[in-house]
Amino acid sequence: MGILRRNLTAYGFLCAALFCFTVFAWYPMVREFVLSFQKTDLINPPTWVGLDNFKAAVQDPAFGEAWLNTVEFTLLALLCGYAVPFVVALVLNELRHARAYLRFVVYLPVMLPPIVAVLLFRWFYDPGPGLFNQILDLLHLPPLAWLDSSSTALISLVLVSTWMNMGSATLIYLAALQNIAPELYEAAELDGAGILKRIRHVTIPQTRLILLLMLMLQIVATMQVFIEPYMLTGGGPENATVSVAYLMYQFAFSQMNYGQAGALGMLLMLALLVFAALQLRTTREDRA
Repeated sequence: MGILRRNLTAYGFLCAALFCFTVFAWYPMVREFVLSFQKTDLINPPTWVGLDNFKAAVQDPAFGEAWLNTVEFTLLALLCGYAVPFVVALVLNELRHARAYLRFVVYLPVMLPPIVAVLLFRWFYDPGPGLFNQILDLLHLPPLAWLDSSSTALISLVLVSTWMNMGSATLIYLAALQNIAPELYEAAELDGAGILKRIRHVTIPQTRLILLLMLMLQIVATMQVFIEPYMLTGGGPENATVSVAYLMYQFAFSQMNYGQAGALGMLLMLALLVFAALQLRTTREDRA
């Protein structure tokens, strides 16, 4: 009876979380799946159209560009948002003073609402009085059209995303680094290993599972990029920053084609599920 009571208490605490997941995560996924096979304006009764929404989404002129931009954004984000937090965590782990203060500074951008952070960078990227062009002017370098040029717009969005999200990744990496036994580093130093060799032969192998997990989370998150192109570029210039998620938004709220938006969402979810399955299989093989 005591075990049952304890389990009921645990389930009681889980009810709020399960309710939130059901209402705000699982139900929208099921609803999106249903919408992807329907033609509806959310006012009149929906009609079933089979795979027509998927065909229309694939045949849209911006479909290929959206996927290419999303993949390019993800690859650039891996270079910045995946590697930079790990390097920052390595530096913080070696410090002996002001570590707590620097952890707070690194994590501070995560506590800002995303809209606030994006609006802050909109001012940074302003072609006139923007901070970045002011810095270039001090260095006697020509100004850049950060968000107005197809050659710099996407990398500008990557920088915003990296700054906003690197705090969480840095703290996760730092926690993993602090769990490495000091004896491993001492043995490596006795063998004459320098800092780069210690990172290569001790740090990376000991944090391999965390690195693989963060890789999966990073790719899943960046493939769904929406706030940055929506707030900063509107998908421009010349569709250079249209992402899959932003194209879904255009289908739904600009063209009022919710079924087509749902179909594109299902295609994105399917791509992420395939990647996640491959990543989890690789992780299990590494643990075995």
